[in-house]
Formats: sequence, structure tokens, C-alpha cells
Amino acid sequence: SHSLVILVRVCLLQFTYSEFPALSEPCRLGAQSDTELPPGTPIIQLRLAGDKRKHYEGRVEVYYNGEWGTVCDDDFSIHAANILCRELGFVEAVSWSPSSKYGKGEGRIWLDNVHCSGRERTLAQCKSNGFGVSDCKHSEDVGVVCNQRRIPGFKFISSFTNSVESLNVQIEEVRIRAIYSQRKRVPITEGYLEVKDGGKWRQICDEEWTEMNNRVICGMYGFPGEKGYNTKVYKLLAKRRKKNYWDFGVNCTGNEASLHGCKLGHKVELKGNATCEKGMPVVVSCVPGRAFAPSYTQGFSKAYRVEQPLVRLRGGANTGDGRVEVLKNGEWGTVCDDSWNLKAASVVCRELGFGSAKEALAGGRLGQGMGPVHMNEVECSGFEKSLTECYFNRDALGCSHEEDAAVRCNVPAMGFQNKLRLSGGRNPFEGRVEVLAEKNDSLVWGTVCSDSWGTMEATVVCRQLGLGFASNAFQETWYWPGDVRADDVVMSGVRCSGTEMTLAQCLHHGKHLHCPRGGGRFAAGVSCSESAPDLVLNAQVVEHTTYLEDRPMYILQCANEEHCLSSSAATATPSSYRRLMRFSSQIHNNGQSDFRPRAAHNSWVWHDCHRHYHSMEVFTHYDLLSLNGTKVAEGHKASFCLEDTQCEEGKEYECANFGQQGITVGCWDTYRHDIDCQWIDVTDVVPGDYIFQVVINPNYEVAESDYTNNIMKCRCRYDGHLIWTYNCHIATLCLDDSFAHSWHYYPKQLHEVVSWNAFKLTAFIC
Repeated sequence: SHSLVILVRVCLLQFTYSEFPALSEPCRLGAQSDTELPPGTPIIQLRLAGDKRKHYEGRVEVYYNGEWGTVCDDDFSIHAANILCRELGFVEAVSWSPSSKYGKGEGRIWLDNVHCSGRERTLAQCKSNGFGVSDCKHSEDVGVVCNQRRIPGFKFISSFTNSVESLNVQIEEVRIRAIYSQRKRVPITEGYLEVKDGGKWRQICDEEWTEMNNRVICGMYGFPGEKGYNTKVYKLLAKRRKKNYWDFGVNCTGNEASLHGCKLGHKVELKGNATCEKGMPVVVSCVPGRAFAPSYTQGFSKAYRVEQPLVRLRGGANTGDGRVEVLKNGEWGTVCDDSWNLKAASVVCRELGFGSAKEALAGGRLGQGMGPVHMNEVECSGFEKSLTECYFNRDALGCSHEEDAAVRCNVPAMGFQNKLRLSGGRNPFEGRVEVLAEKNDSLVWGTVCSDSWGTMEATVVCRQLGLGFASNAFQETWYWPGDVRADDVVMSGVRCSGTEMTLAQCLHHGKHLHCPRGGGRFAAGVSCSESAPDLVLNAQVVEHTTYLEDRPMYILQCANEEHCLSSSAATATPSSYRRLMRFSSQIHNNGQSDFRPRAAHNSWVWHDCHRHYHSMEVFTHYDLLSLNGTKVAEGHKASFCLEDTQCEEGKEYECANFGQQGITVGCWDTYRHDIDCQWIDVTDVVPGDYIFQVVINPNYEVAESDYTNNIMKCRCRYDGHLIWTYNCHIATLCLDDSFAHSWHYYPKQLHEVVSWNAFKLTAFIC
């Protein structure tokens, strides 16, 4: 039987030559003989194997003379890596790795001392010691990382079978073709599975088709699982329609990230109408995750989404991307990237209602977390319902947050990007926001009212378009001339929580538009960025530095001018005292880009009393709350000096001589307890138990990758003389469950709201 891995076949490309060969025309589709290679060129087959985190990287393995083997790293170069990656259907190589980075291979070491000029069509044409002639060990097996962009026509490709004399077979594309009654559904979850071969769409015979094959197809299309379907309907349709079968079967284990990782099944004998006479064309039926289901009652409600989630993603720009965090003993922590691979990443993705994993990211690529590292050396079979069911080492010694694991998951094609666009910008990452809306029974492009338009709304726009994080939100866009036919406002009153997948899921006015300033030059705009900062407060520093100080009013005049004291200070005499709850705050930037004030240096506000500039008028809020959440005292801190107090590497921002302000990635800014306004005025507070809360960037003035970790709270006891803070921790901002339920699943009713005042966004701290 044909049991070879479905790989990219050795396609005979026509190259134009420069420093590296460039593809001049796509490969001819379908079968192709090997006679175009110079006579005597060995016929080989390639694959990427081993301990890898992406489908486009791995240990190089060569199939020759009926046996798989490896390639030695001696004299290997980027030229050889380029040839190899192009043979596998990728546009080029990014890098190559010596010394068995992806694990030691087995069997023969087929090639050693490989020398390529970069002009060869196949690795077999490069000079070497000859097949099987090597003095290397498997500790010297070479690996490569290819550019994930594929050569046109190489999206999903199978290779020739174990019989090297047989013809090569190429698959250009794969699709799920819905029957007529389901074609308007979004997402498409059910239909005939078809492959494009030789420019024609072909069905696959289901005689050898398995549930594991379904699992792989559903996973690559963004669905966590598969389900049964009405076979009678499809059998009836199959009898009526002319069928065009593909001449191979497929055999998947269920763990493959996509179809090209599966093995090639038996060759199907094509006999016209008698082909696949004991079966019918393959039909795939998938179940979407709850976030993508057409209604609340559909999708995974129990199997893949427990009531109290144990795993979550944080810090990702797009839906299905993020740093993996696990809940243990009531505390969220991260996962160390040791042994982190696609199997473990796919378990996470499916658990959260997505498909299989596209990438298993390591090295804190999507930002560094806080708190403990809960899991290390995770090993999954790929079929666990939760990451917590996988084997792992509880000892995370030697793991830091620089090694936090992350994932990028396959998500369903929802068509969100077709309903929104940015117009007039200098580049694709900025512009006036234009929405496709229904008007007079037709779809037209129009603008969004900019009243109260802010960072949260911009965040949703950038996510919907797949452009990363919000960088800025604009309430005037006269400098971005968009399409004048789209000047009219078609959406107003937009209020987002920042977690929505589309702008349409945010609260808005619906048909009853209200936009006094109108569209055109006052339409909403955004700029997006591929990275963003992420500020997190060190809760332990706050807990360990809190104390009370009685300070005379006459030396607090500057603080009073900046509204850092309670309202009763306005009538206090200069000789009276104010009781201040002082503490230090250490704020880390754990994101992927520097935290910079939104305002330009020339627009910072000068405060003459303190003799310094404020780059952000409100950088933090300090609140003392009763146990039922009522505010009893408050304070705030302007960012008069955002700088790198301490860094893991070099400092970039210093406030001396009115320098630039900001917090570099990996650095922290410390506001000491003994500076003005680093307090809460508790003069009027009666003794008792309270909650002490600190909120960073409370007005979302600067975009971040994760706002949920901007809040810290402590339990606090005040006896009239001393104050104690304990159990300080990073809290989470949550939507009220009942509100979130109605918001996401009954949008039509909510979108008819005429004014925002009719629906206040209720939030609380977890």
C-alpha cells in the first residue's frame, strides 16, 4: 500500500537566475514526468521531520533507494536550504540549523558535505560526497526553517509513492463545498470535500475515509471537532451529479496540522461511473467553537468549553493567537516552552473552540506573562480534551517568562475582513474606517461617527482586519481623503469592550443614527501596529511599601493644585495635617513594543508649581473601596516622568533634561513612595476593612496588547493609627455574565438602542 507522507513533490520549475533563482512561472498542474531533469540525476523525496513547532521547519530527511535518511550539517549553507525549501513548495529558506536542533534522525545519513550554488532544481543536483558516503553521526543532522509563504500552486501537495518510477501528483487546493441550501451559512461547516488537481476540482472516494481524516480537515479549517451528517441527502445528490474522483485516498492519524502532513492512501482505480462503486464522495461535517457558532445553542458548550476555563490566551493581536496561561490553585500562570510543539498547541486551540494549531511559539514571542510558571516539558498525545490532561513536569526550575509558550490557531473563515476597510491612509495599517452597511435595500460603504471613538473601538477594527493591535484612534480624518461616495455616516454610537471580533458586535445605534458632527472630515479613523506594549504592576512591591504619613498642609500646596488630595483639603488651614497612605509602584512593560505617551513632546503640559511636564495627565488611578465596592477615597498620578528605572538590557528613556519619556520592553518604571501624589489621602476615612485598588492607563489613552492585567487590588485594614495591606494581586476586568450573554447572542435588539445611556457597560473586578 502507499504509506508515504503527503509531502510536496519535486516540482520541475523553470527559473530565472540572479543571486538566487526566482520563480518565473507556476508549476504545471497535475502529473509530470521526471525526464526534464538532466539524465542520471537521482530521484529523491524530501520532508521536514523531528521535534518542530511549525509545519515549515524541521530536520531534513531524504527518501532515496526505498529508505528515509538524513543530511549532515558539514558544509551545509543557505543556498542548499533555499533549494530544499523550494522543493518543498516554500518560496525560500529563512535559516538553517546544525547539530540536530530538531532531534536525532534514524537510518542512513544520505548526504554529507553538500555544496549548492543556488541554481539547482533539486538537492540531488548539488555536489556532495555521494549518497550514503558520510563520516557523520545523527548528532550532526541538519534542519531548516522555510518562509511560510508558498509558491503558487503548492498549497497542498502529495508526493510520489514508494514506487519511485510512478508519476508525481500535485494538489493545488482543498475546499469544503457546501450544498445549495447551506452555501449562505457563515461559517461553512459541512459539505463535499474536494481537491483541486490539474486545474479541476475532484472528489475523494470515502471507501477508506476515516474519522481521523475528518478531524484533520475540520482542524485546518478552524473547527475543534467533527460530527455526523444526514447521509441520505448526500447519497441522493451524489446519484444525480456527475462525479470526478481524485485518484488517491488519504490516511491521517488525526494529529496532523493540515492535509499535507497525512499519508497517501491507496491509488484509486478510475473506472468512469463505476469508480468508488461501494462508496460515495467524502462529506465532512464540522462543529464550530461557540464564538463562531450561528447561534448560542450551537457549537461546543461542554466538551471544549468548561464553565470555569482552565486555559486562556493572552497578548495575541488576532483571534486565536496568544500566550498560553493556565489556572492552578486560583492563580493564573504560564507554560514553559521546553518540549512545546504542535501537538500540545493543538490541544490548547481545540480546547478553546478553535481548530488545530498553525504554530507553537516559543521564547515569549507573544509577550511575557506574570506570576508562576505552572507547566514545563508538556507532552500531549494530541487527543486530550484539555492541556491540563497532558503529561508535564511540575518543576519549572530554570524556566523564566522569557520562555513563555504561545500558540497561533486556525480559525474559521467568517468573512469579517470583507465588511470593513481603511481608506486614504499612507499605508495599509492606517486610514479612515469605512463599513459596508445596508441602506435602501442595498449594500453601501460609509463612515463611522467619531463621537466618543477611542482605543477600544480601534482595537476591534484592527483585529477584524487582521492588522494587529491598535496604535491610535482618530476623531478627525481630514488628512486621509477617502472615497467621497463613502462620506455618509452609516454607524454611530459605537462602544466596544475591546474583546469583540467585529465592530458590528459592539454596541451601536442601529438604524437610528445620531452623529451631530457628521462624517467626512470628522469620520473615525485608526492606525494599527503589529506589536504593542503591555504594562503590569508589581503587586508585591505595593504590598511591602505601604505605610501612613501625617503631613502638614503648608508643604502640600503643589499636590493640592494637581488635585492629589481629597475634597476636604480645599477648606483646610495651612497648619492642619493630612493623613496619607503612601506606597511605591513598580510598573513593568511585558509587551512587544515600547510604552510611549500618546501626546507629542511639544504638547505636554507644564506644571509650574512642581516644575515638570506631564506627558499623560492621568497615568494611574489609586482608589480605596469599601468591601461592597463603594469608593471612599481616591488619588491619581500624572506621568511627569515615564522612564526606564531598571532594565534587563540597556535603558532608552530618561527624564533628565526634559528628555523623551516611555518604558522600554523588558524594563520597569518605579514611582517611589516619597514623591508627591504617590498616595491616597485617607484623612476622612474611618477605621475598618477596605480594598485598595490601582489601575494603570485607566482611560486606555495608550493602546496595549492586554488591558485585563492593568488592575491590582489588595485587602486593606486601617485601625485609625496603622494600615496593613495583604493579599495583593493582579485582578481581571470582567464583563457581567448576563450582559455579555445578551450582548453577543442577541445583537439585533441591542443594536437598536438609540443612546449609550440606555445600556451602561457593567464591569467588575474578578
